[in-house]
Amino acid sequence: MDKARKKEIAREWLERERSQGVFAVRCAATGQVWTSSTPNLDRQRNSVWFTLRLGTHPNRDIQAAWNTHGEGAFAYEIVEAVEEEGFTTAGFKDRLKDRERHWREALGAKALVG
Repeated sequence: MDKARKKEIAREWLERERSQGVFAVRCAATGQVWTSSTPNLDRQRNSVWFTLRLGTHPNRDIQAAWNTHGEGAFAYEIVEAVEEEGFTTAGFKDRLKDRERHWREALGAKALVG
Protein backbone atom coordinates (compact mmCIF):
# COMPACT_ATOMS: atom_id res chain seq x y z
CA MET A 1 0.00 0.00 0.00
CA ASP A 2 1.45 3.35 -0.98
CA LYS A 3 1.85 6.39 1.28
CA ALA A 4 -1.00 8.34 -0.34
CA ARG A 5 -3.44 5.48 0.28
CA LYS A 6 -2.32 5.18 3.92
CA LYS A 7 -2.88 8.90 4.42
CA GLU A 8 -6.32 8.65 2.83
CA ILE A 9 -7.32 5.78 5.13
CA ALA A 10 -6.06 7.69 8.19
CA ARG A 11 -8.00 10.81 7.16
CA GLU A 12 -11.20 8.81 6.62
CA TRP A 13 -10.77 7.22 10.05
CA LEU A 14 -10.38 10.59 11.75
CA GLU A 15 -13.30 12.16 9.87
CA ARG A 16 -15.78 9.33 10.36
CA GLU A 17 -18.94 10.15 12.24
CA ARG A 18 -18.89 8.92 15.81
CA SER A 19 -21.91 7.65 17.64
CA GLN A 20 -22.39 9.47 20.96
CA GLY A 21 -24.77 8.64 23.77
CA VAL A 22 -25.55 6.42 26.75
CA PHE A 23 -24.57 2.81 27.27
CA ALA A 24 -25.18 0.17 29.92
CA VAL A 25 -23.06 -2.70 31.16
CA ARG A 26 -25.03 -5.62 32.57
CA CYS A 27 -23.97 -8.55 34.70
CA ALA A 28 -26.28 -11.48 33.92
CA ALA A 29 -25.17 -13.39 37.03
CA THR A 30 -26.21 -10.66 39.48
CA GLY A 31 -28.66 -8.54 37.51
CA GLN A 32 -26.58 -5.45 38.24
CA VAL A 33 -26.52 -2.66 35.67
CA TRP A 34 -24.14 0.29 35.32
CA THR A 35 -24.58 3.22 32.94
CA SER A 36 -22.47 6.03 31.59
CA SER A 37 -22.41 8.46 28.68
CA THR A 38 -19.66 8.84 26.12
CA PRO A 39 -18.78 10.83 23.03
CA ASN A 40 -17.74 7.57 21.34
CA LEU A 41 -20.09 4.59 21.82
CA ASP A 42 -18.18 2.51 19.28
CA ARG A 43 -14.96 2.63 21.27
CA GLN A 44 -16.30 2.62 24.82
CA ARG A 45 -16.87 -1.14 25.19
CA ASN A 46 -13.21 -1.84 24.45
CA SER A 47 -12.15 0.74 27.00
CA VAL A 48 -14.36 -0.66 29.78
CA TRP A 49 -13.43 -4.29 29.03
CA PHE A 50 -9.73 -3.39 28.91
CA THR A 51 -9.72 -1.90 32.42
CA LEU A 52 -11.84 -4.75 33.78
CA ARG A 53 -9.49 -7.37 32.30
CA LEU A 54 -6.52 -5.58 33.87
CA GLY A 55 -8.34 -5.39 37.20
CA THR A 56 -7.97 -1.61 37.27
CA HIS A 57 -11.51 -0.36 36.74
CA PRO A 58 -12.19 2.60 39.08
CA ASN A 59 -15.64 1.25 40.02
CA ARG A 60 -15.01 -1.38 42.69
CA ASP A 61 -18.50 -2.92 42.42
CA ILE A 62 -18.25 -3.75 38.73
CA GLN A 63 -14.65 -4.92 39.12
CA ALA A 64 -15.67 -7.27 41.95
CA ALA A 65 -18.55 -8.68 39.88
CA TRP A 66 -16.21 -9.16 36.90
CA ASN A 67 -13.62 -10.90 39.07
CA THR A 68 -16.28 -13.20 40.54
CA HIS A 69 -18.38 -14.02 37.47
CA GLY A 70 -15.99 -13.46 34.56
CA GLU A 71 -16.24 -11.74 31.22
CA GLY A 72 -18.90 -14.12 29.90
CA ALA A 73 -21.43 -12.78 32.42
CA PHE A 74 -21.18 -9.23 31.06
CA ALA A 75 -22.89 -7.48 28.18
CA TYR A 76 -22.45 -4.02 26.69
CA GLU A 77 -25.60 -2.33 25.42
CA ILE A 78 -26.11 1.01 23.69
CA VAL A 79 -29.29 2.38 25.23
CA GLU A 80 -29.50 5.71 23.42
CA ALA A 81 -27.58 7.52 20.71
CA VAL A 82 -27.69 11.29 21.23
CA GLU A 83 -27.34 13.70 18.32
CA GLU A 84 -25.02 16.67 18.81
CA GLU A 85 -26.74 18.83 16.22
CA GLY A 86 -28.24 22.04 17.59
CA PHE A 87 -26.21 22.09 20.81
CA THR A 88 -23.19 24.06 21.89
CA THR A 89 -20.32 21.91 23.20
CA ALA A 90 -21.29 22.64 26.80
CA GLY A 91 -24.98 22.16 26.03
CA PHE A 92 -24.28 18.79 24.45
CA LYS A 93 -22.28 17.61 27.45
CA ASP A 94 -25.19 18.63 29.68
CA ARG A 95 -27.57 16.75 27.38
CA LEU A 96 -25.48 13.58 27.62
CA LYS A 97 -25.41 13.80 31.41
CA ASP A 98 -29.17 14.39 31.49
CA ARG A 99 -29.81 11.32 29.34
CA GLU A 100 -27.40 9.31 31.47
CA ARG A 101 -29.38 10.24 34.61
CA HIS A 102 -32.61 9.32 32.85
CA TRP A 103 -31.36 5.86 31.91
CA ARG A 104 -29.80 5.25 35.31
CA GLU A 105 -33.20 5.86 36.88
CA ALA A 106 -35.13 3.93 34.20
CA LEU A 107 -32.86 0.88 34.47
CA GLY A 108 -32.29 1.03 38.22
CA ALA A 109 -28.60 1.26 37.38
CA LYS A 110 -25.56 2.58 39.17
CA ALA A 111 -23.04 5.02 37.71
CA LEU A 112 -20.20 3.24 35.94
CA VAL A 113 -17.76 5.98 36.88
CA GLY A 114 -17.81 9.08 39.01
